[in-house]
Amino acid sequence: MTPADFGPDLVEVFGPSQADGGPELIQLLSPEGQRVEHPEFAFEPRDAAGNLLDPDETIRGFYRDMVLTRRIDTEATALQRHGELGLWAQLLGQEAAQIGAGRALRPQDFAFPTYREHGVAWCRGVDPLRLLSLFRGVDHGSWDPAAHNFGLYTIVIGAQTLHAAGYAMGMQRDGVVGTGDAQRDAAVLAHFGDGASSQGDVNESFIFAASYNAPVVFFCQNNQWAISEPIERQTRIPLYQRALGFGFPGVRVDGNDVLATYAVTTAALQRAREGQGPTFVEAYTYRMGAHTTTDDPTRYRLSDDLERWKLKDPIARVKVYLSRNGLADDAFFDAVQAEADELGHQLREGCKSLPNPVPTAIFDNVYAEETAELAQQRAAFEEYHAGFEQGVS
Repeated sequence: MTPADFGPDLVEVFGPSQADGGPELIQLLSPEGQRVEHPEFAFEPRDAAGNLLDPDETIRGFYRDMVLTRRIDTEATALQRHGELGLWAQLLGQEAAQIGAGRALRPQDFAFPTYREHGVAWCRGVDPLRLLSLFRGVDHGSWDPAAHNFGLYTIVIGAQTLHAAGYAMGMQRDGVVGTGDAQRDAAVLAHFGDGASSQGDVNESFIFAASYNAPVVFFCQNNQWAISEPIERQTRIPLYQRALGFGFPGVRVDGNDVLATYAVTTAALQRAREGQGPTFVEAYTYRMGAHTTTDDPTRYRLSDDLERWKLKDPIARVKVYLSRNGLADDAFFDAVQAEADELGHQLREGCKSLPNPVPTAIFDNVYAEETAELAQQRAAFEEYHAGFEQGVS
């Protein structure tokens, strides 16, 4: 299979090296904080209307996003350790992959997360307390997906990719793909991990998306570990090369490089919006934390690996770049740190103040409009619950 099999748009957007499944890792910012050029991708940030933005201001914004996202993760981990959360899925080390992808989305695009996309949730305007409420066990996810174009967290591994493929097919039928209107054309971003790539649901979603040329970008954060299972036990080839077998292009990007992640995801989403079909983006990164707070990664991986990846810290490389090029001073970094401290305080106090759920809340938001059958079930439950309050068994 060659680039020509996918048409000229693949060669133009993703280049022959990636289309042929080459080993190239797309990178625009090195671990040492040096900008590097790439022949097929450039960092050209744009707003929702497609207008160019100030790149320096955008990078400062990315730095702020990543610092605040890491603080959310740090505070939530601490809250779980203190018994305030039942569980937390950490993202330490994956901030660039999530912020780069999240900021590439336009308002009309829709993102389907796993249970770890805290950075994407931040980009979509979801209150971090709503994330904590889910892991505290007081609701099933209390943000409105329609208000943020960001789906509820998916606990079933890989199921969200099928949701994403179906939603993308719906966009086609709604006529919001390939119209040429930058503020109308839309695409879907489906997040999953390297472990989920072995799930049947994920592979089925690839088949549907390819068959119907659906406007969906499959964004895989390859953090090297599916709980305790290393990536070499998941696949015999680089994950992004699997896309060729399903009939759409794949690309591997440095997932610790927020500029490259943004550039690659932007191109893939635009390709989808124009009606050119799905793309597989493999963000090559590393899970520096545990899989969840119930996991002990020291039991199955070497500390040397972790130390090597710490040198590729996504936040540190942006800070070095900004400092070295005079694009941010101590006042800027201090202000971001102060904002992170305030966010941490708000999360600690807010989490402890989250109300316990009303028992009948389980019936809320099941359907857009409550059905007669569900109304009967709610009434029966309310009567049953009231019996305990009255001492009736």
